[in-house]
Amino acid sequence: MKAHNPIPKLAALIAAILILLSGTLIAQAAGGTILYLPVVQKQAVTELALPPADAASARLSVPPGFAIRYFATQVGAKPRLMTIGPDGALYVALFNGQAVVRLPDDNHDGLADAKQTILTGLNGPHNVEWFGGWMYVAEADKISRHKDLDSNGIYETHETILPLPTGGHNTRTLHFGPDGKMYVSVGSTCNDCVETDLRRAAILRYNPDGSIPNDNPFKNDTDLNKRPLWAWGLRNSVDFLWTPEGALWADHNGADGMGDNSPPEEIIIPVQGNKWHGWPYCYTATLGANTAPEVLVPGKTLPGSLTCGDAVAARFTDLAHSAPLGMQLGAPAQFPLEYQDDLFVAFHGSWNTSLANARDCKIQRIRIEGGQPTTSVSFVNGWRAPGETCSGPNAFGRPADVAVNGAGEMFISDDVSNAIYRVIYVGP
Repeated sequence: MKAHNPIPKLAALIAAILILLSGTLIAQAAGGTILYLPVVQKQAVTELALPPADAASARLSVPPGFAIRYFATQVGAKPRLMTIGPDGALYVALFNGQAVVRLPDDNHDGLADAKQTILTGLNGPHNVEWFGGWMYVAEADKISRHKDLDSNGIYETHETILPLPTGGHNTRTLHFGPDGKMYVSVGSTCNDCVETDLRRAAILRYNPDGSIPNDNPFKNDTDLNKRPLWAWGLRNSVDFLWTPEGALWADHNGADGMGDNSPPEEIIIPVQGNKWHGWPYCYTATLGANTAPEVLVPGKTLPGSLTCGDAVAARFTDLAHSAPLGMQLGAPAQFPLEYQDDLFVAFHGSWNTSLANARDCKIQRIRIEGGQPTTSVSFVNGWRAPGETCSGPNAFGRPADVAVNGAGEMFISDDVSNAIYRVIYVGP
């Protein structure tokens, strides 16, 4: 599941209390016995390799003290969400490549050793996740799962556990929650409409085998499509995760057709089970950290007694047409302390705003204090060509996801240049 990384604070604490001792430490125990204690040496954090400067480091900007390089190029068509596997390697879903690839770095030189294709013949795979010995894949039309029976890297067993609606926003994302249930996001069929299939514009909840949990709010509904429904009114929540406190946060791509500056992109939505989250009638209008209720979309009329006050509002928003995709909560242990609790979001950037108002495609850092978002700042930028949109002919690429590992590395997928980048902290 996408969740907060608990390693950084523990590692920082351990590093802070290590004391460098030299020579032999001599102590006198009760009764006069002399104890010759072994020398305790400070355990230095393994220095991460930094490959030579390349086109990525020349083009993309990172804060002082950080370095960015290509980790892998030509990984396949449209790499989207990434996962660190049980073996510590990076796994990437190739949405247009119809495959999942493994990118190991066994010699720890900061570059992928090879591109190993472990699954093929998939239909628009968007992300993978392991649970109960299975590798689950969210495909455009289904959830499948696969098992490597003898741990040789070849997946011999394949199952389709549930179908999903097709068309419209066609990426699907799955994560397992702290409750052991499988959550699946499915985008809307259109920009602005009322869905007839209640599995659309929603986050669905299943047991790991694809059955409906007994505590789902609509477990016994006569509409079979309503039974997995957990949260709705989410036009296109491409990614979601859980906080250390167990809260479910999702991002959300807002509707088009309301101009360059509206509606704001909803970067953090505190998703509530059995609740409506606004779309297509209401939206969060305040930029940045938000505590205000949602407001009515101009020209819309709410059905029945529904009000915008009934909608779960976003807690943090950003500029319209930023197109938030993959999310990562928590930084590697080697990053400075002030980064540890923050949220990193891949902004895919604009394609249909005016040139005077073009949105950057970048990795945005949302500062988290006391478990809540406060402000945001660019972390990695430079993909968009000046004066063009992110889909312009001279764009360097478009980021799609962020993932971190326990070794101190942050990875960024780029679904236009078909590359993976690696960011590390190299010091002040």
